[in-house]
Amino acid sequence: MGRETFLIDSNSLITPFRSYYSFDLASKFWEKMGIAIKSGKVKILDLVAKELLNGSDDALEKWLVSLSVEYIDRRNNQVISEYRRILDYIQDNPCYKTEALTEWSKSDIADPWLIAVSSVYHTTLVTFEAPNKGLNSNSPSKNPKIPDVAAHFDVKTANLFYLMRQLQINLD
Repeated sequence: MGRETFLIDSNSLITPFRSYYSFDLASKFWEKMGIAIKSGKVKILDLVAKELLNGSDDALEKWLVSLSVEYIDRRNNQVISEYRRILDYIQDNPCYKTEALTEWSKSDIADPWLIAVSSVYHTTLVTFEAPNKGLNSNSPSKNPKIPDVAAHFDVKTANLFYLMRQLQINLD
């Protein structure tokens, strides 16, 4: 295992939970992911935790609570400064409509914060979001995608399966 650390987007936990790694069928995945989180190899942003700890009282929420880990607090001067740079980029980039900035400026939207934290702490940002292949100024988008914006800030993105391979999280 290398020294690479990961910051995980909520979709990289919600999608497997709801789709293919339910707790009753893939308990080893959740056990090993829990170990990776407790060891600090996988980090969780406070806004992501808030999204996951939504009062649903489902197995995912119970699992996260059982880990008893600290989440990365986005209210840090370096992170806030990087967050502002990200919003400025969205605002000034002709590939994005005004609605893009409006959406990413909302207090409960984790995407720009995830990029800011990954930039400051040099983590690989794990998300299932895919880049917008048609992003251009002739047809601006109102929906920024994490991989597109992260690339501008030299933040590495990867999907959950990359993380699993790097940390040797398998279903055995």
